[in-house]
Order: sequence, then structure tokens, then C-alpha cells
Amino acid sequence: MALRTWKRLRRSFELKNPWWTYRREDVLLPSGKQGEYHFVHVLGSSMIVPLIGPDTLIMVNQYRYLADRESLEFPCGSVKEGSTFDETARHELAEETGFRSSDIRSVCEFNPYNGVTDEMCRIYIARDLVAVESHPDDTEEFEQVRLSFSDFEKKVRSLEIWDGMTLAAWALVRHLIA
Repeated sequence: MALRTWKRLRRSFELKNPWWTYRREDVLLPSGKQGEYHFVHVLGSSMIVPLIGPDTLIMVNQYRYLADRESLEFPCGSVKEGSTFDETARHELAEETGFRSSDIRSVCEFNPYNGVTDEMCRIYIARDLVAVESHPDDTEEFEQVRLSFSDFEKKVRSLEIWDGMTLAAWALVRHLIA
């Protein structure tokens, strides 16, 4: 049996910033009652799992303001207006790690928080990396970290890797690269 869908009646509020749009929509529920739904709209994101050699990942360590702590993550960024997932993946890889790839492939996608955002994060695996100059945004500072697969797993178990998107990406691609 298919579940009944909701119907959007109108978008009643929208607040934009350079990274996302906050929306409130008036909806008609299957019960016939009207309600509101609040969510964050983004054009998507691209996360890259960069590989050097058969067993080494390149991660980025960066400060995360909301958690007020550092976070070890795969490089990732939002798709900007006028850009594509593929262009974003190439740009973010170079910007955050200082590498480009001649073998970068989209392998899957997921929604990181489907009750709050309509974002789809596309996951890429990047091989054949070549060093390039990195130009992070003013709000970003990255430390490159290289980890073997087993060291990555240890950091997950010890909760040193706590970023949900990184954890989801690893769960989705580890069988493709190990």
C-alpha cells in the first residue's frame, strides 16, 4: 500500500543566504487538515572520498563553529547556483585538499537529514591524485590528514570521526574501495 502524499498549497516564507534557503510552506495533509512545514533548501552537495594508493584516504580537519570543535571529514561542499555536482566535486577536492583527480566518479547519493533539508549529497571516489594549489574560502581553514582504512575505522570507533555525512559516505562506499 502506498502512503498518501502531502500537497503544497503555497510557499509562505523564504529567507536566503549565500549557502541555503530557509522555507516555510503551507501544506494540506492527507487527513484534510492544513499545516506548515519548515525546511532548509539547498541545491545539493558533493562529498569526495580521495584515495592515495590502495589503502590511504585523504581527509580534512577543520573547525566547526556550531560544535565549537575540530572535525575530521571527507572534503565536501554545497552546489552553488549555476554549478553542477561534478564541478562542485572537482572544485571542493582542490580547494580543501590541494589535489585534483583524473579519475573522479560519482558512486551514490543520500539525504543527510530528510526531515529538515531537501539536500541530496552526491558521493564521489577520487583516484589518481595530483597536487595543485589550494585556495580555501575566507571562512575555511583545512589541515590535510592521511589515514589508512584501519586507522579511519579506529577513529570512527573512538568517536574522533563524528561528522554524520562522512560516516554515511564511508558506509556507502567502503565496499567499493576496500
